[in-house]
Amino acid sequence: MKKIFYSAFLFASLTYVGCTDLDEGIYGQQVADDFYATEVGVNAALANIYNEVRGDWNGKGIAGADRGWFDLNESSTDEMMIPRRENGDWDDNGIWRAMYTHTWTGSQEFIGNTWNWLYRSVFKCNLAVELLTKANADPARIAEAKVLRAYFYYMLMDGWGNVPFYTENNLTIDQIPQTPRAEIFKFVESELKNNVDLLPATKGGQFYGRFNKWAGYALLAKLYLNAEVYTGTARWSEAIAASDKIINEGGFSLVQSLYDNAGQQAIFGDRLPDQEVILAVYVDALTAPRNIIGIRSLNAAHAAALFGFSGWNGATAHQDFINKYSDEDKRKAQWLVGPQPGNVTYNLNISSLNSAGNTDGARNAKYFPVPPYESNNSSSNDFPVYRYADVLLTKAEAILRSNGNELTARALVNEVRNRAGLGNLTSAVTLSEVYDERGRELVWEGHRRQDMIRFGTFTAARAFKPASTDKYKLFPIPAEAIANNRTLVQNPGY
Repeated sequence: MKKIFYSAFLFASLTYVGCTDLDEGIYGQQVADDFYATEVGVNAALANIYNEVRGDWNGKGIAGADRGWFDLNESSTDEMMIPRRENGDWDDNGIWRAMYTHTWTGSQEFIGNTWNWLYRSVFKCNLAVELLTKANADPARIAEAKVLRAYFYYMLMDGWGNVPFYTENNLTIDQIPQTPRAEIFKFVESELKNNVDLLPATKGGQFYGRFNKWAGYALLAKLYLNAEVYTGTARWSEAIAASDKIINEGGFSLVQSLYDNAGQQAIFGDRLPDQEVILAVYVDALTAPRNIIGIRSLNAAHAAALFGFSGWNGATAHQDFINKYSDEDKRKAQWLVGPQPGNVTYNLNISSLNSAGNTDGARNAKYFPVPPYESNNSSSNDFPVYRYADVLLTKAEAILRSNGNELTARALVNEVRNRAGLGNLTSAVTLSEVYDERGRELVWEGHRRQDMIRFGTFTAARAFKPASTDKYKLFPIPAEAIANNRTLVQNPGY
């Protein structure tokens, strides 16, 4: 059964959003201030933002449906590829192959989709901050809107570098100034430092799927972990400190059983465990669609045998990535190879990016649809944005990069390894081991592009992909955005 407590917050509030759209001017200012000072008004303002967080078509949301933020950050890496099949499926005018081989352009659909989604989300955050501030609403709820805005700007800065920046909705598109990446970094850092401790420390219940204090610190740790990429100045000690807030005060731990009694992964499913998952994207197949990540991976007949509807026979990973898992690693079981229900047999090796066999490539079971099953366009699996295993590995990496205590870093990595059924590392842990452990642990959770850029592997040659230039570490500003704002300067090389 899907969560009721969160849907009550989100969808009851959206009723008000639908009536007022928050900025239609139906109310006089005094009436509006009174409304947004109430719990219903606050929920309406925040629900309008969280409605953007969940995945849907046309690039909306963090993850779920395809051709948006998730695919930008996964299909451009070594841990996801969608080859054209020998029967012509997934040709799509080459857009998936362009992502994998780093040959995309400013007109690439995913890039425009994500850009538009992020700026729509920024607009809604600006509006919520304005309305709640004028209404003297609870400071914790204003802080939540500000942290959400910082999160969206963090993604813009990460993907595009120097981006248009505004915090008040009083400018037309052509007037929004392009701001250097380092300045966006300072804004995100300041907003988080000023507001994270105002957020509730409560986990679960009405705060499931929302930014609480611990999700704020997880975002801050990510910001500092990548600070050298964004600004040229490393901030390892700050990444450690932000991680320590979660480790020492958050009360999180790893879920020790990777699989439930039905053989499904215990961390991923209809309701993600508060014990480990710090921030989740709430998804419900009927009322808050959608998650097709697992459906998109499975062959049609295989999915039909399991769930009663066809899979899309798309997403997989090259065998070089899957071979990073040892046979003793419990996480390797998420990669399905060999005979499967529906008389389907998956071949580990992918023969071609341009004409792969219809059953070439292992398929990933991390986001298997959960009952009750709806259709092959929707699943109720929630998506983990931040979880405790990521925090442990973040701290370990920051320790090693700052020449800190290797034994402490090794213990953190061993904690993640032990949960996967692997023994302790008996020699000094290296950055290379942390990099591979992040890949094995966090595969298909939206972190890989950022990790590869930080570790210097993103543009390197790999299977079916020649070495690419550094320009691909940033996405091009969409052509439509430049047409609407002639002051924007395109990223170098595009």
